[in-house]
Amino acid sequence: MRILQLIDSLEAGGAERMAVNYGNALASCIDFSAVVSTRAEGPLKAALLPTTHYFFLNKKRALDPKAIWKLRQIVKRHKVEMVHAHSTSIVTAFLLKLFCPSIKLIWHDHYGDSNFLNKRDKGLFRMILPFFNGIISVNHDLKKWAIDQLHFANTVYIPNFPAVDLETTAAIRLEGEANKRIVCLANLRPQKNHFLLLEVALLVRQSHPDWTFHLIGKDFDDDYSFRIKAKIKALDLEQTIFLYGTQNAVQEILAQANIGILTSASEGLPVALLEYGLAKLAVVTTAVGEIPSIITEDTNGFLVLNQEATEFYEKLKQLIESTQLQNKFGLALNKTIKESYSQESALDVYMPWVQKIVK
Repeated sequence: MRILQLIDSLEAGGAERMAVNYGNALASCIDFSAVVSTRAEGPLKAALLPTTHYFFLNKKRALDPKAIWKLRQIVKRHKVEMVHAHSTSIVTAFLLKLFCPSIKLIWHDHYGDSNFLNKRDKGLFRMILPFFNGIISVNHDLKKWAIDQLHFANTVYIPNFPAVDLETTAAIRLEGEANKRIVCLANLRPQKNHFLLLEVALLVRQSHPDWTFHLIGKDFDDDYSFRIKAKIKALDLEQTIFLYGTQNAVQEILAQANIGILTSASEGLPVALLEYGLAKLAVVTTAVGEIPSIITEDTNGFLVLNQEATEFYEKLKQLIESTQLQNKFGLALNKTIKESYSQESALDVYMPWVQKIVK
């Protein structure tokens, strides 16, 4: 088979990381595997394996004939049979179909606000999805939504999977004391609910002032980012919370921490949680999206049901005060990820499914 992953950028987000992960994973088991970024490059370009083909369209606007024609040339030249479109690149894939009617299309739905699907606009999807051959959903709610609301039968749930990056740059060194670091791997977006993290950090500073929080993720320099930084300053948390922006060498960074947290108001299936497991971190996370299918309370992590600072703090405090519990949760989550959220288990579902579509 000859499959191309389509993604709008290579910034360090969950959908972008999965486009790279699929491109790399397939490079060793199909005839041709490529990743095409439509609008922007980014740090995840460094994570592409040498065996994964890469192309950049430099698309300037939604309807960019030059970019679509370039994509068509790539597809024709390399005899691509299927385009695997991630998230918002669905529009580019649809436009390609108008010029390459024989191409097979699948859409990978990474929608992060899956806790608020009742507010999701269906109009665009109902218009263009009849041109697609399949949908991959990253959690069960998204699969149900595709079947019930979009009436798309060939929908499959495939969990995200982590992959060790091919890093080309050295990891940054985190601030704070060793063995007293809490990391949050999340871009600065409203759905990630960093304001809850700030409330928790304030409580931790009062009880355990030597513990620090380390925020890894893209800063969009927007109103949300401004308000986060302003509140950190207003609460005098500048020596408790450190922001690092987008970073490579994620596993090396996570190795410097003891605990991983997610304070999200909504999620699909967060790659960050899988990476915490790969790094054997103990975790505290809100119970949103597909997270409760990964974390079993008091077994491989703590779930916070009500997104309330005091509840989150109390569970985090248990981890802070018990190295034994940190180790127990870290090892148990690592086992969960390797057994149920591995590249191999994902491809066991993916390969037979796409083979049927291609044939």
